[in-house]
Amino acid sequence: MNAPLKTANRRLITQLLVMVVVSFGFGWALIPLYDVFCEVTGFGGRTSGQAYESTTVVTPDTSRTVTVQFVSNVAQSGEWDFRPQVASMQVHPGQMYTTHYVARNLRAHETAGQAVPSVSPGIAGRYFQKAECFCFTRQDFTAHELKDMPVIFMVDPQLPPEVTTVTLGYTFYDARG
Repeated sequence: MNAPLKTANRRLITQLLVMVVVSFGFGWALIPLYDVFCEVTGFGGRTSGQAYESTTVVTPDTSRTVTVQFVSNVAQSGEWDFRPQVASMQVHPGQMYTTHYVARNLRAHETAGQAVPSVSPGIAGRYFQKAECFCFTRQDFTAHELKDMPVIFMVDPQLPPEVTTVTLGYTFYDARG
Protein backbone atom coordinates (compact mmCIF):
# COMPACT_ATOMS: atom_id res chain seq x y z
CA MET A 1 0.00 0.00 0.00
CA ASN A 2 1.15 3.50 -0.64
CA ALA A 3 1.59 6.07 2.14
CA PRO A 4 -1.28 8.43 1.15
CA LEU A 5 -3.74 5.53 1.21
CA LYS A 6 -2.54 4.41 4.67
CA THR A 7 -2.91 7.98 5.97
CA ALA A 8 -6.43 8.25 4.54
CA ASN A 9 -7.40 4.90 6.12
CA ARG A 10 -6.06 5.96 9.54
CA ARG A 11 -7.95 9.25 9.33
CA LEU A 12 -11.17 7.38 8.42
CA ILE A 13 -10.73 4.90 11.28
CA THR A 14 -10.12 7.76 13.73
CA GLN A 15 -13.24 9.60 12.52
CA LEU A 16 -15.35 6.45 12.82
CA LEU A 17 -14.09 5.78 16.36
CA VAL A 18 -14.87 9.35 17.39
CA MET A 19 -18.36 8.95 15.90
CA VAL A 20 -18.91 5.72 17.88
CA VAL A 21 -17.81 7.38 21.16
CA VAL A 22 -20.00 10.45 20.55
CA SER A 23 -23.00 8.25 19.63
CA PHE A 24 -22.54 6.16 22.77
CA GLY A 25 -22.29 9.30 24.93
CA PHE A 26 -25.42 10.78 23.36
CA GLY A 27 -27.34 7.54 23.89
CA TRP A 28 -26.17 7.32 27.50
CA ALA A 29 -27.22 10.92 28.25
CA LEU A 30 -30.54 10.71 26.43
CA ILE A 31 -32.48 8.87 29.17
CA PRO A 32 -31.71 11.30 32.03
CA LEU A 33 -32.29 14.28 29.73
CA TYR A 34 -35.64 12.85 28.63
CA ASP A 35 -36.65 12.26 32.27
CA VAL A 36 -35.87 15.89 33.13
CA PHE A 37 -37.76 17.10 30.06
CA CYS A 38 -40.83 15.01 30.99
CA GLU A 39 -40.85 16.20 34.61
CA VAL A 40 -40.56 19.85 33.61
CA THR A 41 -43.15 19.78 30.83
CA GLY A 42 -45.49 17.01 32.00
CA PHE A 43 -44.84 15.32 28.63
CA GLY A 44 -45.59 11.62 28.58
CA GLY A 45 -47.98 11.94 31.52
CA ARG A 46 -45.24 12.38 34.06
CA THR A 47 -45.88 14.16 37.29
CA SER A 48 -43.12 15.77 39.29
CA GLY A 49 -42.75 12.91 41.76
CA GLN A 50 -42.69 15.49 44.54
CA ALA A 51 -45.42 16.29 47.01
CA TYR A 52 -47.47 19.34 46.12
CA GLU A 53 -46.63 22.21 48.40
CA SER A 54 -48.17 25.59 47.85
CA THR A 55 -48.25 28.69 49.97
CA THR A 56 -50.86 30.25 47.71
CA VAL A 57 -54.52 29.57 48.30
CA VAL A 58 -56.24 27.96 45.32
CA THR A 59 -59.91 28.71 44.88
CA PRO A 60 -61.82 25.67 43.62
CA ASP A 61 -63.60 26.10 40.30
CA THR A 62 -67.00 24.68 41.24
CA SER A 63 -68.42 25.62 37.83
CA ARG A 64 -66.24 22.97 36.20
CA THR A 65 -66.10 19.20 36.67
CA VAL A 66 -63.28 16.94 35.52
CA THR A 67 -63.51 13.15 35.49
CA VAL A 68 -60.44 11.50 37.02
CA GLN A 69 -60.09 7.82 36.13
CA PHE A 70 -57.88 5.47 38.14
CA VAL A 71 -56.06 2.50 36.60
CA SER A 72 -53.40 0.08 37.76
CA ASN A 73 -50.91 -2.35 36.26
CA VAL A 74 -48.47 -4.83 37.71
CA ALA A 75 -45.09 -5.30 36.06
CA GLN A 76 -44.54 -8.79 34.65
CA SER A 77 -42.06 -9.76 37.35
CA GLY A 78 -44.45 -8.85 40.17
CA GLU A 79 -46.61 -11.10 42.26
CA TRP A 80 -49.11 -8.50 43.43
CA ASP A 81 -52.79 -7.81 43.54
CA PHE A 82 -52.89 -4.06 42.90
CA ARG A 83 -55.96 -1.99 42.09
CA PRO A 84 -57.76 1.30 42.77
CA GLN A 85 -60.68 1.25 45.20
CA VAL A 86 -62.78 3.35 42.81
CA ALA A 87 -62.66 3.46 39.02
CA SER A 88 -63.28 7.22 38.70
CA MET A 89 -64.27 10.42 40.51
CA GLN A 90 -65.85 13.70 39.46
CA VAL A 91 -63.69 16.53 40.80
CA HIS A 92 -63.67 20.31 40.80
CA PRO A 93 -60.31 21.80 39.79
CA GLY A 94 -58.57 23.47 42.72
CA GLN A 95 -60.11 21.22 45.39
CA MET A 96 -58.18 18.46 47.22
CA TYR A 97 -59.49 14.90 47.01
CA THR A 98 -58.45 11.56 48.47
CA THR A 99 -58.61 8.19 46.80
CA HIS A 100 -57.06 4.84 47.70
CA TYR A 101 -55.24 2.01 45.96
CA VAL A 102 -54.96 -1.44 47.48
CA ALA A 103 -51.94 -3.71 47.12
CA ARG A 104 -51.48 -7.26 48.37
CA ASN A 105 -48.24 -9.19 48.42
CA LEU A 106 -49.09 -12.61 46.94
CA ARG A 107 -45.80 -14.14 48.11
CA ALA A 108 -45.20 -16.21 51.22
CA HIS A 109 -42.25 -14.00 52.19
CA GLU A 110 -41.40 -10.33 52.76
CA THR A 111 -40.92 -8.14 49.74
CA ALA A 112 -41.08 -4.53 48.59
CA GLY A 113 -42.82 -2.69 45.79
CA GLN A 114 -42.68 0.70 44.15
CA ALA A 115 -45.40 2.39 42.12
CA VAL A 116 -44.58 4.60 39.15
CA PRO A 117 -47.28 7.13 38.23
CA SER A 118 -48.49 8.24 34.83
CA VAL A 119 -51.09 10.82 33.89
CA SER A 120 -52.86 11.04 30.56
CA PRO A 121 -53.46 12.90 28.40
CA GLY A 122 -49.81 13.94 28.57
CA ILE A 123 -50.59 17.65 28.87
CA ALA A 124 -52.54 16.98 32.09
CA GLY A 125 -49.39 15.77 33.90
CA ARG A 126 -48.29 19.29 34.73
CA TYR A 127 -51.75 20.12 36.15
CA PHE A 128 -52.17 17.03 38.33
CA GLN A 129 -50.78 17.75 41.80
CA LYS A 130 -50.30 15.11 44.50
CA ALA A 131 -50.00 16.24 48.12
CA GLU A 132 -49.50 12.69 49.38
CA CYS A 133 -48.85 9.52 47.42
CA PHE A 134 -47.65 6.00 48.13
CA CYS A 135 -45.59 6.37 44.95
CA PHE A 136 -43.17 8.74 46.68
CA THR A 137 -41.59 5.91 48.69
CA ARG A 138 -40.87 2.20 48.47
CA GLN A 139 -43.57 0.06 50.10
CA ASP A 140 -42.42 -2.83 52.30
CA PHE A 141 -44.75 -5.82 52.69
CA THR A 142 -44.79 -8.84 54.97
CA ALA A 143 -45.94 -12.20 53.57
CA HIS A 144 -49.46 -11.86 52.10
CA GLU A 145 -49.86 -8.37 53.58
CA LEU A 146 -52.65 -6.12 52.27
CA LYS A 147 -52.08 -2.35 52.30
CA ASP A 148 -54.51 0.49 51.78
CA MET A 149 -52.53 3.30 50.15
CA PRO A 150 -53.97 6.82 49.88
CA VAL A 151 -53.40 9.43 47.20
CA ILE A 152 -54.31 13.03 48.02
CA PHE A 153 -54.52 15.07 44.83
CA MET A 154 -55.79 18.18 43.15
CA VAL A 155 -56.37 19.05 39.52
CA ASP A 156 -55.01 22.54 38.94
CA PRO A 157 -57.67 25.05 37.82
CA GLN A 158 -55.32 26.06 34.98
CA LEU A 159 -55.97 22.69 33.28
CA PRO A 160 -56.94 23.54 29.69
CA PRO A 161 -60.75 23.60 29.33
CA GLU A 162 -60.75 21.05 26.50
CA VAL A 163 -59.40 18.42 28.92
CA THR A 164 -62.44 16.92 30.61
CA THR A 165 -61.03 13.51 31.59
CA VAL A 166 -57.70 12.78 33.25
CA THR A 167 -56.42 9.26 33.87
CA LEU A 168 -54.09 8.55 36.80
CA GLY A 169 -52.34 5.24 36.32
CA TYR A 170 -49.77 3.39 38.38
CA THR A 171 -47.55 0.49 37.47
CA PHE A 172 -46.42 -1.51 40.50
CA TYR A 173 -42.90 -2.98 40.32
CA ASP A 174 -40.85 -5.23 42.56
CA ALA A 175 -38.37 -3.08 44.46
CA ARG A 176 -36.40 -5.72 46.33
CA GLY A 177 -32.77 -4.97 46.97
